Amino acid sequence: MLTVNISFMTQDELWLSQYNEVKAFTETNHRNPSRHRIEDHLLLNWLKQNRKLLNAKKLKEDRVAKFEKLL
Repeated sequence: MLTVNISFMTQDELWLSQYNEVKAFTETNHRNPSRHRIEDHLLLNWLKQNRKLLNAKKLKEDRVAKFEKLL
């Protein structure tokens, strides 16, 4: 019998996971993700999208303070 264990993350958990990845990257590499390095593109895209949401005042309030720490 085949058993499949699938767990789903909420949007808040996914956002926090990405936030932690970007934070760890900047602390480890002492720089922001670069558009010139392919391995940095996913983190860079996440940063750019959240920066756009922040500027448009559409980023959730509980995320604003955390995101501003990254900038």
